[in-house]
Amino acid sequence: MINSTSNKQVRRVAELVKKARARRKEDLYVVEGIRMCRELSPDQVEGLYVSESFLKESEHKEVLEGFSWELVSDQVMGVMADTKTPQGILALVRQKHYRLEEILDAGENPLIMVLETLQDPGNLGTILRAGEGAGITALVMDESTADIYNPKVIRSTMGSIYRVPFVYVEDLSKACLAMKEKGIRLFAAHLDGAVSYDEADYTGPCAFLIGNEARGLKDETAALSDCRVKIPMAGQVESLNAAVAASVLMFETARQRRRAGKK
Repeated sequence: MINSTSNKQVRRVAELVKKARARRKEDLYVVEGIRMCRELSPDQVEGLYVSESFLKESEHKEVLEGFSWELVSDQVMGVMADTKTPQGILALVRQKHYRLEEILDAGENPLIMVLETLQDPGNLGTILRAGEGAGITALVMDESTADIYNPKVIRSTMGSIYRVPFVYVEDLSKACLAMKEKGIRLFAAHLDGAVSYDEADYTGPCAFLIGNEARGLKDETAALSDCRVKIPMAGQVESLNAAVAASVLMFETARQRRRAGKK
């Protein structure tokens, strides 16, 4: 059992939790909690750590079947984990890598979320989780968008990180043009949108451009869209949180596609 917080493995996990650079270097990320770890298979995991308290619950042991794992003290788990009250199980998971080309070729009727310089990890995780529920086929992000392997993002996804393809691109404009070449219509969520979000047709291949929480989309990115849509506001509210706005658009798409009999 690992009792020392200065143990080499403990320091390694703590660095992976805190630093995106360490996660990129090791090609790993950290997953916490029973629900998230239950969805993992041994081939996805490089290391699994459980606390003394976790093992005291007999039903927890089934989660460990097929895995090699390390036992750590509750104090050590508290240092390794990102949460204030850790559930006692933590995994080092191998990162997935997708290419833009395979994302654009996947599925007959793509629905892609395109994120530009989104900074809040909670927003990113929420968009990924809501996106899975709405049926998106992929997430495309510029390199200034928050790290998708940030522990806060991982928790917000509630497992969607395992199932929804995503890619970071060096040149977002180039990626948008590649989508258009594939027949994917681009809709920009924009305060100056001329069309109400519920009046546009999303039943065909489409992608939504979502901008930075404070500044929105860059002018050059918005200019690439085929249509600018807005979500009408009542009262004195000017705009919605980025994740909320993205969710409104994604689920409107899902509604339209259900009614049209399209996936």
